[in-house]
Amino acid sequence: MPAAPPEVKIPTRKVLAWGAWDWGSSAFNAVATTFVFTVYLTGKSFGDTDHTSALLGWALGVAGVLVALTAPATGELTDAAGRRKLWLAVFSALVALCLLATVFVKAEPGYLWLGIGAVAVGTIFYELAAVNYNAMLTQVSTPKTIGKVSGLGWGLGYVGGIVLLLIVYVGFISGDGGLFHVSTDGGWNVRVSMLVATVWFAVFAVPVLLAVHENRAPAAVARERSSFFGAYATLFRTIRGLWQESRNTVWFLLASAIFRDGLTGVFTFGGVLAAGSFGFSSGGVIVFAIAANIVAGVATIATGALDDRLGPKPVIVTSLIGLVIAGALVFLLHDGGQIMFWIFGLILCLFVGPAQSASRTFLARLIPEGREGEVFGLYATTGRAATFLAPTAFALFVDLGGKQIYGVIGIVLVLLIGLLVMLPVKPGGAKLAGRQPV
Repeated sequence: MPAAPPEVKIPTRKVLAWGAWDWGSSAFNAVATTFVFTVYLTGKSFGDTDHTSALLGWALGVAGVLVALTAPATGELTDAAGRRKLWLAVFSALVALCLLATVFVKAEPGYLWLGIGAVAVGTIFYELAAVNYNAMLTQVSTPKTIGKVSGLGWGLGYVGGIVLLLIVYVGFISGDGGLFHVSTDGGWNVRVSMLVATVWFAVFAVPVLLAVHENRAPAAVARERSSFFGAYATLFRTIRGLWQESRNTVWFLLASAIFRDGLTGVFTFGGVLAAGSFGFSSGGVIVFAIAANIVAGVATIATGALDDRLGPKPVIVTSLIGLVIAGALVFLLHDGGQIMFWIFGLILCLFVGPAQSASRTFLARLIPEGREGEVFGLYATTGRAATFLAPTAFALFVDLGGKQIYGVIGIVLVLLIGLLVMLPVKPGGAKLAGRQPV
């Protein structure tokens, strides 16, 4: 038999340029939607907190539906046209504009909808950008390094969140306007933080556009360009084809949709639980958030090599088991106070990043060149279709138990269901066919 061709080495600068987008995305994930701007937006300056929180939730729900409807079509179109990098640039620029819009949101009720709209629309463009960004993973890695590269990207995202949170908290938020004594009138200190976040995202979105070449579908998988609505016909054929040629992939998409929503719930409600059930101050919540990102980032980067050596499924299953156990102990030992939350909350964070990264590589290993955007668009759609699970389960168990801490059971239950659906999925499985008629 002829010797296999040597594996192409991907330049480190290209890998780091790709990972810089994950690093910069912390401006949207950590600052805009988690720890700073949405907390500001649901504060008393904009009206009743319960009412503004509900409005924000509905707006993000609508945004999620729109992403679910559009992500696979846009992924298919960028694959067919060979314009993945172009659309990553366009959607990233639109995210930056939405971040910039938050700078103009004064701490007054009349600016509430501007803030909600900026976050909701920014979420749509961010998710569409992520479809193209995730699809580029196979352009900056090889079969032997895909786990390590994916883990590096996730890890850089966490570390970027740490650095940016420290900058905005110490510089503008803590105390009375932070280290730079920025005025708090009209929420100016938060708005300056959002200006910093805008620049942060814009700057770190550029390297990948300069270092990674545009995708060009090989002849084996090339196909005619279709219209936006024509892409939906292709999507339905893709789903039908996946069911016929690789039900393993369909089951993975289902399992990952469930457990990824549980992973999101861990971070979404972590700060809420820290303050409401364990008595953390607002400053204490941010300190815990920084520690959580450090643990998650280090764990994600460190387990990338295990992904390459053992495969992504063992990483996913081990992480989900760890999450279920640690989450259960957060609930069972909550009478132990803040020390219990610090211990088992950080253990939860230890497993979140590896599960997220390995989920991305599990799918990437199945996709042939030229179909990455299409299938990652479907990955985004299935993930978005399940985004109601963790919030609904959390709220349901809070109502049943009468206390906020019971919401932990809901999140653990979602993770457990995701684990059970994941167990029968075959590791790797057969690679999907090229872009032949499906």
